[in-house]
Amino acid sequence: MSADRPRPHAGQVVTVFRNRLREPAREAYAAELEVVADLARSMPGFVETKTFVADDGERATIVTFADEESHRGWRDHPRHRAAQRNGIADYYEEYSIAVGTTSYASAFTRSDAGR
Repeated sequence: MSADRPRPHAGQVVTVFRNRLREPAREAYAAELEVVADLARSMPGFVETKTFVADDGERATIVTFADEESHRGWRDHPRHRAAQRNGIADYYEEYSIAVGTTSYASAFTRSDAGR
């Protein structure tokens, strides 16, 4: 974690979204993801998002919002809801979602990172 990365705080809402894409949907999914990710970044209370892809093709996206109110705003945004429907109809082979409120947070950054 670099000094310019957001540090976690108690009370933040973290979503872990795991999915596997249908092969024919990859291009359409990428286009919609760009739109929806830009929307998330513009929402009040947005902290960060990051996606990881495992060797077996499973994707995990972690999205953090500052609090429950800002998370609800994102969760219920009409364009985000449309993307969710498109995911079920067209993009995902499977998915799961877990949402939780951070009860404890800590961070560490080594000050002598070059050694």
